Amino acid sequence: MMFYGDTEIMIKKIIRMSALGLSLLVSGPNFAAELADQILFNGKVITVNDQFQIAQAIAIKGERILKVGSNADIKELRGPDTKMMDLHRKTVIPGLIDNHAHFVRAPEHDELRLDNVTSRKQAIAMIRERVKQSHPGEWIITIGGWSSDQFMDDARGFPLAELDQIAPNNPVVIQEVYWRSFLNSAALKELKLTESTLDPRGGKILKGSDGKLTGVIDGAGGVAFIAAKLPLPNPTEWRSNVLKVVAEINSMGITAWYDAGGRGMTDKHYLPYEQLANEQKLNARVFWSTIRQPMTIPEVDTVVAEIAQQKPFQGGDYFSNIGWGETTYAPFTTSLTRNDFQVRSEDLEQVRRIIDALAERGLMLNNHVEMSNAIDALLDEYEALNKRRPIKGYRWVFSHLDQVTLQELRRMQKLGMYAGLHSRPLIQGGLMHQVHGEGAWDMPPFRRVQDSGIIWGLGSDATAVTTSNPFYSLYFATTGRMINGKKVNHQNITREEALIAHTRSNAYFLFQEDNLGSIQPGKYADLLVLDRDYLIVSAEKIKDIKPLATMVGGKFVFQAQ
Repeated sequence: MMFYGDTEIMIKKIIRMSALGLSLLVSGPNFAAELADQILFNGKVITVNDQFQIAQAIAIKGERILKVGSNADIKELRGPDTKMMDLHRKTVIPGLIDNHAHFVRAPEHDELRLDNVTSRKQAIAMIRERVKQSHPGEWIITIGGWSSDQFMDDARGFPLAELDQIAPNNPVVIQEVYWRSFLNSAALKELKLTESTLDPRGGKILKGSDGKLTGVIDGAGGVAFIAAKLPLPNPTEWRSNVLKVVAEINSMGITAWYDAGGRGMTDKHYLPYEQLANEQKLNARVFWSTIRQPMTIPEVDTVVAEIAQQKPFQGGDYFSNIGWGETTYAPFTTSLTRNDFQVRSEDLEQVRRIIDALAERGLMLNNHVEMSNAIDALLDEYEALNKRRPIKGYRWVFSHLDQVTLQELRRMQKLGMYAGLHSRPLIQGGLMHQVHGEGAWDMPPFRRVQDSGIIWGLGSDATAVTTSNPFYSLYFATTGRMINGKKVNHQNITREEALIAHTRSNAYFLFQEDNLGSIQPGKYADLLVLDRDYLIVSAEKIKDIKPLATMVGGKFVFQAQ
């Protein structure tokens, strides 16, 4: 006779046997092994996992990594249709993630880029070649990404007479960071700028001793004034420019980025990216935040009302809004190349209104801030807000943080904040030393932030204020040198620390740490095959590393010819 207790025991045994059978079905040698669609083998795979392990091979199923290990282990997952790729001992790293860039805005123009050009002679040759390739009347535009400091042969910009000689029939605008723009006569004419044109706010239209225009528009306000006047492409051209920008950053090794928006951003900037993502034709992952730059109290009123309706995370893993940034209230904005920022209570009052609204909605906030007095003032506001409405877990970020102190970092940690540091001194290091003196040697403070234990990531802030190439950012973080080799920073970190900051750590900024940032089973197969070994090449040569191939979601989106 079987009693109730015996029945219960028998049922438990049946459940255990069923579980065992299921286990054999899933993981047993004859049934479990899921075959790979692709296998990359015979390489040096720097996984950037928690143990920073090195492997030989990767198995990929669909968009995700199936297994990472030795050549022998991974080849066991080979099936009759598995594509095999011999890496020939090349180094593989995770796809590089930029935690703060402005690539969504970049397709406004099919730009001539002077990134990483250390010779003015070469820059002139590039402008001449673009003119040669262009039709009469076609605009030639560069929106930053270079500074005259980087030219080793002739550290100056581009005078009106020289640009007129090179491009008599094409309007030319060459913007230098956010400092000034160089225009030729054709551009002055097209933009209807004359000697009687009033100076824009925050800028100056320079004239010579004869009262004639020099072609130079000075100051951040002047740069913005010119940029806002430049013609934008039609939708077909815009989409084409997006594809060019994404292809270019793929060739540099960028597979995902956080986009901070910028001047004049509207739905038309994001729409081509969204359309391409929906069509499964977007070859990089774009996670962006809403940007508004209110200047007045009525504009803050509008922003607060908009925040109440904000709904992030409605996209997918290729294109999605993840929160709010980067300027909360425009009058409370610091500048890397100024040391005279004043904290004003009336500005903080408007900042307070905006961060209260963001906290109420539980939104991520990525805030631009550089100078220590501004960091302190914002932390005071954040800590007071946290007592009213806790913000830990919202992943609020301070971007740039060039003057952040250890005490400020500890305050940030208590609030659950992240720190985003950027490689802007690559082209601005000389000016930073003029403005900040000895303090510039610690701007940004990579070593201090790394040793603090806070979650932090490395990015660029491209495209206007520095180069977009992530290997230059890795080079700068490890050497403290500008692109021309000049030493400007003493806060160096190791190449391993820099790589973690540009991959695994940056995934947290995107809310994608379970999907991106390391080469591990279950994560997306976003990775790079490099032309040289990142861990062995001299630090000065890190900037010269080039991807031989870039993979996003198991698909090669770039392969060197």
